[in-house]
Amino acid sequence: MKNFPVFTWLNRQWAIRRYVAIIVSLFALIGLTFAGVFVAMQFGLLNVKGSSTARNLSLGVVPGTAVTSSCQAVNGKVPTVCDWNKTEEWNVLHGALTKDASVLDQVSGQTGVSARMIASAVVPEQLRYFTANRESFKKYFEPLKILSSLSKFSLGVSGIKQDTATQIEQYANDPSSPFYPGPTIAPLLAYPDGSNHDTELYNRLTDEHNHYYSYLYTAAFIKEVEAQWSHAGYDVTARPDVTVTIFNIGFGASHPNANPKAAGSTITLGGKDYAFGELGTLFYQSDELLDVLPR
Repeated sequence: MKNFPVFTWLNRQWAIRRYVAIIVSLFALIGLTFAGVFVAMQFGLLNVKGSSTARNLSLGVVPGTAVTSSCQAVNGKVPTVCDWNKTEEWNVLHGALTKDASVLDQVSGQTGVSARMIASAVVPEQLRYFTANRESFKKYFEPLKILSSLSKFSLGVSGIKQDTATQIEQYANDPSSPFYPGPTIAPLLAYPDGSNHDTELYNRLTDEHNHYYSYLYTAAFIKEVEAQWSHAGYDVTARPDVTVTIFNIGFGASHPNANPKAAGSTITLGGKDYAFGELGTLFYQSDELLDVLPR
């Protein structure tokens, strides 16, 4: 039986109306869902008890925040407050840096920055990460005595951001910059022909099996800060209070002066608060690892 044109037209109109109704209903359902989520959030109904490790993996580490760390036991008792080098975190870092001593020596020989000065920038960054990520620390880093490659944004064992690493490269290739460290650094940072800069840089800084480039970019940063201060008449080659502080807060905060102060993010370790640069300086001036990382 043939359909009359009027019935065909009516059927099409009915189908169009049905599809429109479905689409409108879907948008209404989406809007209702968002409204429900908003209300639930206001009343805390979506708060989930769970592993902070999982949350940290998705959100990354919040700079400058930390949970009070645990001290090592003394005569069978665990004190509530202790110095930075009496903590579980330092015990792990001590072992990890010992493993990396040969790589630190290699970078030191190439750049002229002492291995101990390079490590002085790594120490507060690692201790900050360990204290802010206690579950990961207890599960992975403490048993294996290894360094963390930090978060999605601060890369490698020293926590260098990708844009900072790019700045380091630019200063190394710019003789007109006050941060220019001389002609020896740029060749160390050069890329193979045809390589993708951003991809290659990311891979350099996130290599978990070889920390060479993390230490190299850290040393280059320090070398460039030393160059800037040297041009202004100040020798800071043995001043971690200057170089480590600026490593934490960035090139833009580097203002050569006669009375610099250790500063930077606050790190709570062993029940005490330290500034980032202060913690790096305490390590540098201590007797810790002097046998493998001399001044």
